[in-house]
This record gives sequence, C-alpha cells and structure tokens, in this order.
Amino acid sequence: MTTRILAAGDHFVLNDLLTGAVAKEVTGRSLSFTELTLPWPVVPFGRVAEVDEASGTEDELIEALQGVEICITQMAPLTEKVLKACPDLKLFCISRGGPVNANLEAATRHGVAVTSAPGRNAAATAEHTLGMMLAAMRRIPQTNADLSAGTWRGDYYLHENVGPELEGSTVGLVGYGAIGSRVARMLQGFGATVLVHDPYVTEDALAGQAEKVEFDELLARSNVITLHARVTPETTGMIGAEQIAALQPGSIIVNCARGALLDYDALCDALDSGHLFGAAFDVFPEEPVPAASRLLTTPNIVMTPHLAGASKATANKAAQIVAADVRRYLNGEPLAHCANPEALMPARTA
Repeated sequence: MTTRILAAGDHFVLNDLLTGAVAKEVTGRSLSFTELTLPWPVVPFGRVAEVDEASGTEDELIEALQGVEICITQMAPLTEKVLKACPDLKLFCISRGGPVNANLEAATRHGVAVTSAPGRNAAATAEHTLGMMLAAMRRIPQTNADLSAGTWRGDYYLHENVGPELEGSTVGLVGYGAIGSRVARMLQGFGATVLVHDPYVTEDALAGQAEKVEFDELLARSNVITLHARVTPETTGMIGAEQIAALQPGSIIVNCARGALLDYDALCDALDSGHLFGAAFDVFPEEPVPAASRLLTTPNIVMTPHLAGASKATANKAAQIVAADVRRYLNGEPLAHCANPEALMPARTA
C-alpha cells in the first residue's frame, strides 16, 4: 500500500529538505510525494481564516491535499474548511516550535493528529539573542553605519557614551526553556551573573547556571533583560512602563521571543528619556514594522526582521524532527511531539 504525502514547504524549510528527511527516515514502505511551495518568507505570514502565522490559501491547500494521508509543512493553514474538505488526511506535521497555524480543536474532531518540532531553532535563537545583546551594549550597528558613511565617531569613546560589558553584568532571563537555558549557558562563558524568572523551572533544571528569583527582584537587579517566554494571557504586556521604570538606569532590554510580551511605546519613552541605554528586537507588535512606527526613529535600538531562528541548521533540524514523527506514525508508534493526542488513530499495522 502506498502512503501519499504532501510536502507543503516554503522558501526556508524547503520541500527537498522535507521529502529527503522522510525518505531517509522511513524505509521499507511505499511512499508517494506531491509538493506545494508556499510563499513565505517572500510574502509575510499572517492570519488565514481562524489560524495565525500561516502562509498560502485554504483553497490551494485543499486542492493539494486530495487523497493525501500525511502533510508535512511549516506554514500551511490547517483550518476547519481544510479539514472538512480533506477526509483522507490523518497526520499534519508542522516543522516549527508550536502548531500556531493549526486549528487543534477542529483537527481533533476530524481525527487528524497534529505534530510540531519543538527546539528546532533553539540554538539559532539563543545565538542571535546573544548577538543582539552585544550589538546593543556596544552600539555595533550605529558605529558601523557611521563608519560606512565615512564618519569616524571618536565621540563614541567618551565616558558618557560607552556601553557596559557582559563580564560582571547581571542578566535577567524571563523564561528558561530550550532557548533561555542555552542563553544562560553562553552567558556563563562571558562571566555574567544570570537570574531567571520562570514559574515552571526547577532548581535541578537550572543546574547551577542561574539563580531563580521573583519577577520584581529580577527587574531590580538586572543590567540586561532578555525575554524568552511564550505569549499567554498572563505574559502579554508583562514588560510595561512600571516594569521598565523598575530597571536600573542604563539597562538594556532584548526581545527575540514575541512582540506581545512588551509595551514598545513605553520602551521608546524610556529610551528617549535616557533611562534605558539601549534595546534590541527581533519581534514586534506588528510585522512588518509600519513606516510610521516610533521604533524606526527612537535612538539606540537594534532591530532584525524576525529572523533569530533563521539558520540552515534550523531548517534541517525542522525537517528531521517531523520526519521522525512520520516514521513513528507509519510504524504505529507513539508520536513524540503530538499537540492533540486525543485525535490519534489506533495503531497502524505494516
């Protein structure tokens, strides 16, 4: 019996990576691949029907999924409309950290298991976070721009203009998952003191790399704050004007997690007033950043366009993680990264 698989990749997690990983992982079975290339990141992702951060359209996905049992993708929108129109679909593998582009409740009702690829970009995002931290502390983008324009800015060496060092600094991590724990390990190598606020982390998980503290203490003691929390009702807007005011003068805020965690207007106010030394962002309240945004004119901000997790290794890891769950599914084994286990079908036979 041949299993039909749709690879709905894009211009980052390529179809060749997805199909190649599955072909390598699954042996001794007859597989038939079809492909659909979604436009991300050439075209920004967005909301499609009831799901967020998706790419492509429901209609093109429905057409491609006819007769398909397994879909491997990164950004394809798994909506109620798609599920109703694709009765053969049983497994939907999303090669990103979480299944944000899937309607899990509808998938469960339709008996479609949804998997994801947690940790795929943890190393890349942690490295990018550290780079953003250093760039903001040492004003690397600004000095590079000046020098590229032919201006030698000796005034950056004035005592009031120079930035801090990581060695001897106290860095507060909000969140200590796969990314935050890697950042903590890297910071130890720089000689920084690391504080962590994460209600779910245990002392054993910290493994001596950091000190667990309450949120207020983290704000009061840290020279640098870096965000690594998921967006929930409790974490949305968790860094606002009150929290920024509680930081030491000359502090730095880094956000490579999600824009909803931070009040960007309050942060711009703190930069304009000089309370903060700098800030670095890979994520924003609205993406792409609007032309009228204060972020584009407020001084001492380092920005990258939501690409902290963008590395070739991330794309390869993503494909490998979902391919392993395809193999488990075909072999009737428990899925490693299933978001809705109640939708799982009885174990298949070879």
